[in-house]
Parts: sequence; structure tokens; C-alpha cells
Amino acid sequence: MYRIQAYSYFHTFGTVSQNLNLLEQEGLIERNGYFESTGGRKANAIQIVSDFRVSIGIGILKNMFHITAVDLYGNAFYTDTIPLPYSDTPDYYKQVTDKVKEFIAVKQYDEEKILGVSIATQGITSPDHTTVLYGNIMNNAGMKLDDFSRHLPYPCYLEHDSKSAAFLELWNHPELDSAVVFLLNRNLGGAIITNHLIHQGSSMHSGTLEHMCINPDGPLCYCGNRGCLETYCSANSLEHAADMTVKEFFPLLREKKSPQLTQIWEDYLNHLAFAMKNLNLVIDAPIIISGYLAPYFTEEDIEYLAEHINASSPFALDRTHILVGTNGQYTPAIGAALYYVEKFIQAV
Repeated sequence: MYRIQAYSYFHTFGTVSQNLNLLEQEGLIERNGYFESTGGRKANAIQIVSDFRVSIGIGILKNMFHITAVDLYGNAFYTDTIPLPYSDTPDYYKQVTDKVKEFIAVKQYDEEKILGVSIATQGITSPDHTTVLYGNIMNNAGMKLDDFSRHLPYPCYLEHDSKSAAFLELWNHPELDSAVVFLLNRNLGGAIITNHLIHQGSSMHSGTLEHMCINPDGPLCYCGNRGCLETYCSANSLEHAADMTVKEFFPLLREKKSPQLTQIWEDYLNHLAFAMKNLNLVIDAPIIISGYLAPYFTEEDIEYLAEHINASSPFALDRTHILVGTNGQYTPAIGAALYYVEKFIQAV
């Protein structure tokens, strides 16, 4: 937790002391004990009040949506999943935004406490983040930010779910300058981080690694082409191969009693390693495994990936350069919420 150390000599610097007092009066900071003495009077430990402002994130999926609330430290202190099939109707958008208003009402938050509401959706947005331009998964091309914002008295933002997921991973790994993010959700996604920023591209589709063709004669993808990585490494493809849900698959897999399930998982990892190897040749940077399937990965799985990546690459990828996210299915919604947290921090 970030802290500001207020030493006993602050009385000689009136402006600093006055500013701290003002921030305390406004409720942004609070005193939280003392630091160990270094010879003089013990210094006050001052910290940011985590929920002085909060940001709301929504993750829109085909048959449900996630809602999360994030504090100023980036902690998601509230998450929920609401089953609701997507439809491009006024009633759908009102139901989603009503859930946001319901959460705020239950918490009894004043309007000024809400930094904004950020929506992560399966679909590539326009450069001004007002419209979905490509949305074959949900058939939501044409979805507009205004469909949501007209029902909410807060600033609103629209982003591709993979880019929101990458934002969360960048928040969690601020030391990274560059990275490739694999969003292992029900549908596969991806993003590229360069120069500590999410790379959007000239037409906003940078990082759509899900449509890399790894087998021209492979299964049909929702994009209309065959053999896309989506058809091999999405959670949906894993469930299809195993003929069971992810929640059923992994406990049985870890028992190591089924050669069939072991083979299905190895096939999945082999395709993932193939894509990781090729992308690492293009972008020499750490790889982040993120999203719904990430919490199911074990150290053994990561070692397997590293071994298979390096077996066919002239340039070794260090095991420590494969990172695993921890926020699971809520990753895009949390990353979306962080958009307004970041804006607030930069403005303070």
C-alpha cells in the first residue's frame, strides 16, 4: 500500500503541511500510525483512503455480463456475474445500467464518488471509443457507448475486452515495458503492450492473435476462416474437445487418471506454445497468460510451455518471462474500471 511519509519537520515547510491537512479534510488521505523513529519524533504514516473514489467496470459477454467496482489502489472489492443474453435493444442496455445504479444505491455512494463506468466488450471499437466496429462473436457491430451512457449520470468509456485485460496486467506488472497478452477467455483474445502502452494499431485490431492461422485446414472460426488459434485455444474449444465444462475438466485432469484428458490438455498447450513461440520472435518480450483459464494453470503447465517454446526456437524464452494473471473471468471488467482510476491518479 502506497504511503506518504510525513516527517516531524513538516512544520518548517508550511505548504507541505497545509496541503496534507487539506487532503485529509477532503477525505483523500488518512493517518495510519507511525513509522519507526530514526532518532527524532516518530513520523506519521499517511495513506490514501482507498474508496475516496471508486470506478465501475462492466464486462459484456454473449450470455452474461460481469460488473466490478475498483478502489484507488486498483483492488476489485466487488464482483458479480449477471446472466443476460446480449441483444441490441433498449431494454438490454437499461438492464445492464440498472445493475450499476443498484450497486451504487446499495453502497449509498454519492454521485461524486463514482469516477466513471467503463465497458469492456467483445468487439473492436472505433478510435474514439464510441462504437463497436467489428463484433462477430456477439453480433454487436454498431453497439454505441451512448447505448449505455444515456442511462448513467457518470463519465463512460467503451473498450475492446482484450485491451482492458491488458490494461489490468500492465497495472499488475508496472515494471514491464513490453509484453504479449493471451486472454484465455471463452473466446480467445490478445493484446500487445509496447512502450508501457496498449498498442491499438492504425485500425484498432493490434493484438488480435486469436485469428492467427495455425492450420489452414483446421476448424471453422467465427471470423469465417479456418484454423484460427481461437478454434484451438479458447475455453470454448477446450470444452468442446473435452465434452465437459472447464470447471469439470480441470479437477479430473489434475487427478491424472485419464490419458484422454491429459492428451486434450497437452494438445491445447502445444497449440498455445506454437503461437507463443512465433509471437515471441516478432515481439521479444514477456508473455502474460490472462483471463478465465489463467487461474487453472499450474507451475507444471508453465514449465511444459517453456520447454515446447524453446524446443523449436533459436532464441530461448526464460521461464520467468511467462507470467500468469490472477483475476480470472473478471479480468476485462477490472481492467476497464482501472481506466478511470488511472485518469484520477494522473490528475491529482
